[in-house]
Amino acid sequence: MEACPTLETERLIMRPFRDDDTDAYFRVLNTAQVRESLHLPETLDRSDAWQQMAWFLGQWMLRGTGHWALEERSTGDFLGRAGLHHPERPDWPGVEVGWVLHPEYWGRGYATEAGAEAIRYAFEDLDLEQVYSCILPENRQSQAVAQRLGMELLEERVMAYFPLAAHGIWLRTR
Repeated sequence: MEACPTLETERLIMRPFRDDDTDAYFRVLNTAQVRESLHLPETLDRSDAWQQMAWFLGQWMLRGTGHWALEERSTGDFLGRAGLHHPERPDWPGVEVGWVLHPEYWGRGYATEAGAEAIRYAFEDLDLEQVYSCILPENRQSQAVAQRLGMELLEERVMAYFPLAAHGIWLRTR
């Protein structure tokens, strides 16, 4: 497998995480809105943010999928992450398209732009036939992004890694 490629869209640079992203990424995860939408624990700290970044970089090396760090092209600001997630979980539906941005950047179309580029990469570069998104039912904003990306709700189900709530499993085929 190859390491994480750098991609560019009209407004974004999608690049590998760097060690110096840790503080900015933790600021994203540590917002009340992101903690609520992802059900992140109050105990999540800077070292957890670093471990997530390392996890995504490891996925790129082992599976050829992972999340990119998102930068705004015009400013270089760190916005969050997006990409293709394929964890080692027995009931995970497949390669997931996902996004997490700092709430300051919500509502500007960045998640949709990054998601569209991730789907393009999945279909054209990885030759995948389908991608999924796993979204909690109360996360209406992510559901709206999934719909803009042409995804449809396939089912709702509880997954082993998160037994407290069902996730909507959204699907887009090539």
